[in-house]
Amino acid sequence: MMETLEEAELCFPQINTSCRKHTRPQSESMLIYILLSFVSLFTVILNLLVIVSISHFRQLHTPTNILLLSLAVSDFLVGLLVMPFQILLTEPCWFLGDLVCALYYFVPFITINASVINMVLISVDRYVAICYPLRYSTKVTQKSVKICVLLCWIYAVASSFLFLSENLEQPGRYNSCYGQCMINIIRAVYLLVLFFILPISAIVILYLRVFVVAVSQARAMRSHITAVKLQSSVTVTVKKSELKAARTLGVVVAVFLMCYCPSYCVSLSGFNLTLGSPTSDFISFLPLSNSCINPLIYAFFYPWFRKSVELIVKLYILQPQSCEASLL
Repeated sequence: MMETLEEAELCFPQINTSCRKHTRPQSESMLIYILLSFVSLFTVILNLLVIVSISHFRQLHTPTNILLLSLAVSDFLVGLLVMPFQILLTEPCWFLGDLVCALYYFVPFITINASVINMVLISVDRYVAICYPLRYSTKVTQKSVKICVLLCWIYAVASSFLFLSENLEQPGRYNSCYGQCMINIIRAVYLLVLFFILPISAIVILYLRVFVVAVSQARAMRSHITAVKLQSSVTVTVKKSELKAARTLGVVVAVFLMCYCPSYCVSLSGFNLTLGSPTSDFISFLPLSNSCINPLIYAFFYPWFRKSVELIVKLYILQPQSCEASLL
């Protein structure tokens, strides 16, 4: 009887070196699966709406929105490819084989790194727009932003192969038991520096500078609003739109930091979480949830996104010349 019970707790009862299953209540497991599946589906739909909106409507083809489009693509891939496999990783039993395990980690590594770099580019975009407004239109063009986005994705893909290539040579070599999905990240210290410490530091420094300049400009506009002439009122309007964009993207950056910092801090502290525990599942899924939150921020702060979603849902985009619709 004891032997049968022990075999029932194994991922692969016929193999002695098999990993053990978690004794998690079935109701709790079902709740986790349903919740994570809903978040995954919601992430795919929302980011697909962002991608279609910015890609289809010509009025939205601005340098800043191109960066948002790149971020939405990485968030879409997280919802489509990363989240479903992350649901499987809430249990220690991996049934898809060692090779699929090694290949799987390339996708989140690429998408998460691309998201981090996109956040840096967004911070640089707002920094130039607020701190150097007269140079913004000449320095930040659609062509230059597209080149930066392309380099961002090339860098994310190349770095993934650099840090994870060893796992493809002998898949499963780092598993402690049969049915586990573990990999080794080469040069983990360099990884933390390149993809966490340096980017996060750059984002924080740039947005602190943007915040200081934005506050000073807002005060200046309020103090001189009564003396503004017709010609300068156009300048004030442009500044207000840039400041509003900076506030919105500042919220995006702040939420990004709140979602990503806990998992990195746990990694830096060396604290080991019990696999399958609620805390471990929360820390693992928190960075991924940022991909679902970003479109919600756009919907709350950007009227053009709400209007474009309405046109998409009504299938207006199927009509000729729909790309010329006015959204701003």
